[in-house]
Amino acid sequence: MRAAGLLPTVLLAAGTLGAQDYLNCHFVPGWEPSGAPRQYAADNLFEYKDGGAEGYLSFGFVHMQGITCASGANTLDIDVSEMRDADSAYGMFAANLDSSLPIAKIGMGGQILKQSASFAKGSYYVELVEVAANPDSDDSATLRAIAAKMLEHLEGRETPPEALGWFAQEDLTSTRLVPESVLGLKELKRGYVAKYKQGQAFIVLEDSAESAAAVLKELRARFDGATDAKVGDEAFQAKAQYLDGICIFRKGRTLGGYANLPTAQEAASQAVKLAARIP
Repeated sequence: MRAAGLLPTVLLAAGTLGAQDYLNCHFVPGWEPSGAPRQYAADNLFEYKDGGAEGYLSFGFVHMQGITCASGANTLDIDVSEMRDADSAYGMFAANLDSSLPIAKIGMGGQILKQSASFAKGSYYVELVEVAANPDSDDSATLRAIAAKMLEHLEGRETPPEALGWFAQEDLTSTRLVPESVLGLKELKRGYVAKYKQGQAFIVLEDSAESAAAVLKELRARFDGATDAKVGDEAFQAKAQYLDGICIFRKGRTLGGYANLPTAQEAASQAVKLAARIP
């Protein structure tokens, strides 16, 4: 227990210089630091996020640095979580955004609300949460200015995951990174899911074509009555409980497909179009 208790202190000492670059209350006038900086690792994040810690850990959380700023009676918590990789950071952002509102061009993607903001850049997921004296005040301009300054000091990719561009945009309602068991299938360990007005598509990137072929073989064994489909390098289609019409294909090291369509044939037809968009 003593070693775990010391970990935040050790991380703070190691990361203070870097944290000073992108955690700064003076990015906009009128704000000052309030209290000590925060540091959390995977084994003690629950002390700060309580029931929300599991969500962070599922996306490959490494550690968090944060500060609280104050301006008069208003306070602003700024937390920067470093995730396992850029895709995980974007996945964390997508899992927490309001899908009914637009995504702003901030890093790989961002969202600015009246009293909160979030964005992802490289392996970093950033959250800004204000507690304002006036609950109806609109401080989005301040949050946007802080986010812009932070972007200058955070390293990493500023483009969304490439795989998201492979999904058809027509009738698309949402996309997200599922950190495990895509479509509820344990064989599909991590991948992207696109939901449409009817049905959903998915993409999973395996380490190699050989490992993708092995996963496809395991998946086919799960579905009674599965038949071959002419999609990608190899594929099958089936009618399944909870997933309705489904088609899963392999193209190189990529697994993809459609589910929750009325028939297996319709799923296969859409899967052909998805496979054609994958390089």
